Amino acid sequence: MISALLFLVFVRFSDVDGSGSGGGRQGQWQLLLNNTGVVGMHMTLTHHNTVIMFDQTGAGESSYRLRKRFNGSSCSRRTNDLRDSTCYAHSVEYDVGGNRVRPLRLDTDPWCSSGSFLSNGTLLQTGGYGSGATRVRLFRPCDDHQCDWKQSRKSLSDPRWYASSQRVAEHDRVVVVGGRGVFTYEFVPKRDSGEKSFLLPFLHQTNDGSKDGNNLYPFLHLSSDGNLFIFANRDSILLNLRRNRVIKRFPRIPGDGSRNYPSSASCVLLPLHHTDNFTKVEIMICGGAATGASGAANRGRFLTGLRSCGRMVITEDKPKWAMEDMPAPRLLHDMLILPTAQILIINGAKSGCAGYDNARNASLQPYLYSPNKPLGKRFRVLKSTKIPRMYHSAAIVVPDGRVLVAGSNPHGRYTFHKVTYPTELRLEAFVPHYMNRRYHSWRPTNLSIEYGSGGVTAAHGIGYGTEFIVGFLVRKKNIEVEFSAYAPPFTTHSFSMNQRMLKLRSKNMETSKDGWVKAIVEAPPSPNVAPAGYYLLTVVNGGIPSMSQWVQFTSASPN
Repeated sequence: MISALLFLVFVRFSDVDGSGSGGGRQGQWQLLLNNTGVVGMHMTLTHHNTVIMFDQTGAGESSYRLRKRFNGSSCSRRTNDLRDSTCYAHSVEYDVGGNRVRPLRLDTDPWCSSGSFLSNGTLLQTGGYGSGATRVRLFRPCDDHQCDWKQSRKSLSDPRWYASSQRVAEHDRVVVVGGRGVFTYEFVPKRDSGEKSFLLPFLHQTNDGSKDGNNLYPFLHLSSDGNLFIFANRDSILLNLRRNRVIKRFPRIPGDGSRNYPSSASCVLLPLHHTDNFTKVEIMICGGAATGASGAANRGRFLTGLRSCGRMVITEDKPKWAMEDMPAPRLLHDMLILPTAQILIINGAKSGCAGYDNARNASLQPYLYSPNKPLGKRFRVLKSTKIPRMYHSAAIVVPDGRVLVAGSNPHGRYTFHKVTYPTELRLEAFVPHYMNRRYHSWRPTNLSIEYGSGGVTAAHGIGYGTEFIVGFLVRKKNIEVEFSAYAPPFTTHSFSMNQRMLKLRSKNMETSKDGWVKAIVEAPPSPNVAPAGYYLLTVVNGGIPSMSQWVQFTSASPN
């Protein structure tokens, strides 16, 4: 039922960029909801095709008023209740197919927190502000839409406000790194009550000394050798998590300014490819704030941000940064891997930095970046939105190929009037050009997935290195097919945590006269390459992607 629902949505939205619209290859925008109820400061996609959005509880009354508090008591029209934040939702679940939201419970404040998925699809959400800084929250999506947040009885070892998290290969666990005034990392779930955090001097070394430090929300990526890449401020290391040892220090990224919060550049791990057995691991970082931007913004001056992007292959013997420029300066933006393996740069501002009322000149035009094109021809400017998406905005890719965009609130409370950038509750979809109906003859449809006899059973997912069968229909006789698996991220504060794309090997492909194709595809070789969990499998034909379907990669033993 979910697949059918989403297919109808896919067809409907593909028509917005018809031949008479003038959209061409710039894409289109569509307003989905006028009011999500809460600011989409944090966003993630679940394998039940719902999107979890949530905000800080300390922002006061959201626009989603509840009839009852979560403790069961009624919320009246009395003044005290109208001002009571517990009479308002601060988290919602958005149904992608139904285009509707429902409220979720939050017991502690997740303001500026982090998140990663466990192998069974449970969102493990860590840290926040105040009483929420050491808390671990869990959300396991369900079919009946009755599931809600649950708070773990076990706490983090250290407070994690503005920390980042990354799922690791072993033991279905997550590593959480940094935080304001915290220079450690730790693992969750804990193996035992005695497990503590580990000191990471690199976080001290990259701290500018101010209260913000320019190294918060460090960029984390799991290398295909199992080590953890960490980038903070302008520097980066490779950390062996088993030994708690830095095994490589990378060159400083060229140029002035910083790249991490509050400078808020964005970072992405470029798609890993089967042709080199997933051994080439390349990082890309774009934008950020100028040196001194935070102090200047506090005095009412908004310095122009950075235009530069850096790419570095971290698995080379002597890695170095290769630099290029975006069409314009940018910060507070998101970088997302599209089903085509191109990078979408969306949201943000051109000057200032992160923080309340600290940025100006909204970046309304997304950029499309094609990593494999020649230098100087990689960026394309796309269709502008009319809604500024500044501090506390987010974006994610959904299975039909659209990009959902929500949030923006550069204020301590919900503020809709007499400010340059009001609190934004509208939910939009950016519809890339590949969804245009003119490409339907190229688009693979009727996608089906069968697990091979050599792998584990369907109940336990697809085993590493095993084969599985992908069936689909293509109307075009000449096909140029690729297969990708995409781990959807947890997106907040310009960083899409755990985002990952793998280009998979097709070992054999049979095509019938009526257009049906049967392909044997090989799963990733190990959890270092693809940590166990749910991925979106996409068939891309001549640059035109199919509707994505969920697959689960796992070890041969049950979860």
